[in-house]
Amino acid sequence: MRTITTHTTVYKFDELTEEGKRKALENLYDINVDFDWWENTYTDAETIGCKITEFDLDRGSYCRLTCPDAHETARLIVENHGEVCETYKLAAGYLKDHDKIIDEAERDEDGELSDEYAVDKLLDEVEKEFARALGEEYLSILRQEYEYQTSEEAIKETIEANEYDFTSEGRIF
Repeated sequence: MRTITTHTTVYKFDELTEEGKRKALENLYDINVDFDWWENTYTDAETIGCKITEFDLDRGSYCRLTCPDAHETARLIVENHGEVCETYKLAAGYLKDHDKIIDEAERDEDGELSDEYAVDKLLDEVEKEFARALGEEYLSILRQEYEYQTSEEAIKETIEANEYDFTSEGRIF
């Protein structure tokens, strides 16, 4: 049996040469997305009564989102998302359109809807459009999160937070 002892000089990220830093970033391009990085976005959707079942940021470019109660979802968004959020704007627009349909619907002498089917059809169309637009917005949120997590800035933050050591070639030690 033989024992071979080697000594390796290691560096903190900031101590690497520019080439070493470039290699380190290249080697760790997926460090922030090699786990369920989308979990917070899924949780956010759940807090408004929706569920993201799948998404694709590549060629498919979709986000499958189910929201069983569009009106409740819109109400929760307005209560919990900031006014500058696109989801807030979508929800406020949906609620406005929903109320307008109800308010402008023809009524009989007893105050009941004259054509409940027509009103339901209009409401269904508004709900469908709201769900579609909300899915697109969550796709945008997921895409922005992915792009940030794979950015040099986020990778450097992870490197610094974990105090990684590197070889001079930029390989994690």
